[in-house]
Amino acid sequence: AKPAAKGKGAAKKTPAKKTPAKKTTKKGKSQ
Repeated sequence: AKPAAKGKGAAKKTPAKKTPAKKTTKKGKSQ
């Protein structure tokens, strides 16, 4: 149960952190 919770947290943090980072870069380049 502990490893499964850690795996879900890492997977959720990876896409969540990449989403805002990519959106900022695209908005900065567009402007």
